Amino acid sequence: MRKSRVLEKLRRDEWIIIPQVGQIPSFKIVEMLGMIGFDAVWIDMEHKDFGYDTLAQMTLACRATGIDPVVRIVKDGYTSVIRPLEAGAAGLIIPHCMSPEEAAKIVRWAKFAPEGLRGVDGAGVDGNYIMMDLPQYVKDANRETFLVVQIEDREAVKCVEEIAAVKGIDVLFVGPADLSQSYGVFPNFDHPLILTAIDKVAEAATRHGKWWGIPVGSVDHAREMIGKGARFLAHGAEVIVLTEGFRAIKDRFDALRKDLAKGGES
Repeated sequence: MRKSRVLEKLRRDEWIIIPQVGQIPSFKIVEMLGMIGFDAVWIDMEHKDFGYDTLAQMTLACRATGIDPVVRIVKDGYTSVIRPLEAGAAGLIIPHCMSPEEAAKIVRWAKFAPEGLRGVDGAGVDGNYIMMDLPQYVKDANRETFLVVQIEDREAVKCVEEIAAVKGIDVLFVGPADLSQSYGVFPNFDHPLILTAIDKVAEAATRHGKWWGIPVGSVDHAREMIGKGARFLAHGAEVIVLTEGFRAIKDRFDALRKDLAKGGES
């Protein structure tokens, strides 16, 4: 089993930046990100319409370039937790974790004994297609995969100390957009209620020896969050990069069209 680049950096108290792919779920885009040198890619299944066959191709591209596939799951019970892991995910992102009981259930499903009771198979790519020693596979899977729970509801903020205390949860990840909905201040992500919630998550994570993260909108925003202790930072998505890139091309040539219409020269 491959060692997780994300965990390697987090364990050294380094921060990571992770872009998202999902709206255009192409293994080629994932491969590009790995070639560029990112440590991980956020593969989003929660809001997107692709299935496990496509996910398997994307995790293969990750293995080919040494990048960690981190999958935000379709939150639909036990199978939705183990299937991405058996497809080769290095980490799982669990949306809308609402309670310590839910967090503990995720650990039970995602980790093998003694940390949990995930069903043992070992025939997937995560077990080297049954070519790994089974006890070693179980040990490596527990050590080299990680769990991220999203704190994006006011109910979760109220019990964030208890969620952070759950053994087996590695990262608390703030979801400012849904959090602003939950507090009734959407889309004001800088509202005092949201900033206070972020601080509560950061403090709970620190007290319980967990990492925490958040989406960042800019380098300056990232600098601020890193200063507060954030180590798992999300920024960028393939759909944004593509629309902004193609819009920029169109804008440049629209300007040329107007210039030529006026008799100017480019």
